[in-house]
Amino acid sequence: MQNDYFGFIASAYGISALLLAGLALWIVLDARAQRRALAALEEKGVRRRSSAARPENPS
Repeated sequence: MQNDYFGFIASAYGISALLLAGLALWIVLDARAQRRALAALEEKGVRRRSSAARPENPS
């Protein structure tokens, strides 16, 4: 009886694992793209607003 559902359960776990791996890959690739975009903006002279709020030489 339990073996009747093994294929369904295994495929559900497999699909879930593939989806989670795909999401993780998407997050890593998007983070790299965002870092490149930020670096390109900083090269053009655009600075982050948060960096202006911080003091230059904190004590």
